[in-house]
Amino acid sequence: MTDTGTSTQPAPAAPSLGRKVGSAAKWSLINTVVMRLGNFATGIVLARYFLGPEAWGVYGIAQTVLLVLLSANELGVSLAIVRWEGDPRRFAPTVLTLSAASSCLLYAVLFATAPAVADVLGSPEASGVLRVMCLCVVLDGLSQVPAGFLTREFAQGRRMAVDGLNFVLSTAVTLLLAVQGWGAMSFAWGSVVGNVAALIGCCLAAPGTLKFGWDREQARALLKFGLPLAGASMLALGVVNVDTMVVGSTLDPLALGFYVLAFNISGWPVRIISEAARRVSFAGFSRLADSPQALAAGFARALGVVTAATVPLCVLLAALAAPVIELVYGGRWLPAAGALPWLMALGLVRIGCELAYDCLVAVGRRRSLIAVQGLWLVLLIPALVIGARGGGIVGVAQGHVAVAGAVVVPVFLLALHRGGIRLGTVARACAWPLLGGAVMAAALLVLERYLGDSVPALLATAAVGTLAYAVCLLPARKTLRG
Repeated sequence: MTDTGTSTQPAPAAPSLGRKVGSAAKWSLINTVVMRLGNFATGIVLARYFLGPEAWGVYGIAQTVLLVLLSANELGVSLAIVRWEGDPRRFAPTVLTLSAASSCLLYAVLFATAPAVADVLGSPEASGVLRVMCLCVVLDGLSQVPAGFLTREFAQGRRMAVDGLNFVLSTAVTLLLAVQGWGAMSFAWGSVVGNVAALIGCCLAAPGTLKFGWDREQARALLKFGLPLAGASMLALGVVNVDTMVVGSTLDPLALGFYVLAFNISGWPVRIISEAARRVSFAGFSRLADSPQALAAGFARALGVVTAATVPLCVLLAALAAPVIELVYGGRWLPAAGALPWLMALGLVRIGCELAYDCLVAVGRRRSLIAVQGLWLVLLIPALVIGARGGGIVGVAQGHVAVAGAVVVPVFLLALHRGGIRLGTVARACAWPLLGGAVMAAALLVLERYLGDSVPALLATAAVGTLAYAVCLLPARKTLRG
């Protein structure tokens, strides 16, 4: 078996790869922005009129369990479709068989243990929601191969059509059931219907890729390649979602609902920017993995662009947390505002770490990833428990930031350094966006104090703060355009 991820070919010509990545990134960004704005609007309607904090808490528990399962449902083997050299159709049937079998097994285990899992997480009423929502694990496992082909080919235009179909159907079902009083179960059935649509759409966008097959040698090589990545991915998802489990088991359901809302708001920049970038970053870094200089330059540019796009969103939501939540969701959700500034800082750290994660996967440093994610999770759990007991949801958010900033970021920087990307490269990529963010935060806080929090005042404050940020970014404009 030679398709094990080690390429002997020279790196492709930069302009050709650059055009592919650039085009895919534009489509991916448009796709992500449109989908996230749609989800944002749907969330506002649901939170204002149909679902209270308790229902959001149940949904948060179910979503957490689903994400953890999705991190390992295909054992990491689907990334071979994107990373391995050669014709992926040779080993795609074996990938599909492994992915489908592991997904079905995971769902069977979850179905049997759902009541116990929900009880441990402090939300016994989530059992039925878990059993329905986690059907998405099986559907996602089946769609991994056709979706992998779309990623490998940088076909983000077709991917946008698939995601659009998913969004329209899942949103329609969720809203219809919520209006009829189904509570958190409306999210579950909406997710299942959307994933069915996405599976059909992926098969139509990448025809001929949903074929089962088996080759023992391929399976061994795929598992050797994928299992470390699945382990690292599961640890990464554990890091992001263990806070929901801690809040659910330590605090009351009302606090869980407020925390889930705050965490979802903090995820807006992460989902819009990072999700768009990650759909092309792994494929792009994989093409550059054999040229250390090209990889370092590519990572620096990607990090600079992602940071520049994310910082103003994070600063706006952190500095104007209370007025934004009251304006958008209503006064009953104001307790979520205390945790939001800390979670926005965490969101900014997550975006950089996720890009570094993709880069380290591309260069084959899978053991480093497992070590970093494992350390993060081990330190995070006691920090969150202490924070929850001492400061409620605000203490949980502060515990997140303390562990990420003091331990995880330095360790990731060390791992990147060992992979050929030096600290100076990272610092230069982030310097101007972070400086601009500091200036923007100061401007927002001063203006809010003097102008108040009426809608016109908030718009004026946001406009002036964004302008101050843009001015600070001018020295880096050539690099960011590149």
